[in-house]
Amino acid sequence: MYLYGASGHAKVILDIFKDQNIPIHGLFDDNPLIHELQGIEVINNKETPLNAPFIISIGDNELRAKLSKELIVEFGTAIHSSAIVSKSCTIGHGTVIMQGCIIQAESVIGNHVIINTGASVDHENVIDDHVHVSPHVTLCGNVKVGEGTHIGASAVVIPNLTIGKWCIIGAGAVVIRDVPDYSVVVGNPARTIVQTKESLQFLKPR
Repeated sequence: MYLYGASGHAKVILDIFKDQNIPIHGLFDDNPLIHELQGIEVINNKETPLNAPFIISIGDNELRAKLSKELIVEFGTAIHSSAIVSKSCTIGHGTVIMQGCIIQAESVIGNHVIINTGASVDHENVIDDHVHVSPHVTLCGNVKVGEGTHIGASAVVIPNLTIGKWCIIGAGAVVIRDVPDYSVVVGNPARTIVQTKESLQFLKPR
């Protein structure tokens, strides 16, 4: 397995593969000053031939989406052995399911999704590509989450709701109604504080 991105997120993914004795062939990163991570070589040359699947080990949804379109490689998946994943689920390529997660019956998880530590995804959820479900999130049954959305730590979404694409759900939010595309919602019950694609750019870290 190869990883693209040599940051803290990569360290957690490395633990998944170490737990399962899956060999890591190398890490890629654009920063020429990073040469190794946890004793594994970091490669700065994108033209290096690949002989194993690849995972984008970057937490930022927008950057992960961009790289997934640029990189012409085979993508793998990373599922920690402590995660409980129903056999009736569908898991897309490039997706990472971390320690202690639960994915219930007939949920559909898209490509390059992060289901972070201890998150609970109940039955018949549909999570589109490039979503990040943060630690200890609870998605109740039949929830739909649009592309690129970030759901903050310990947020709760009640059953049968739709969260639009490229939304930000604040940490600890309790979502009790549908959320339109490009919205930022916070609080309990969750309320919308931003709802334009352009406004979201000001919230991105610089």
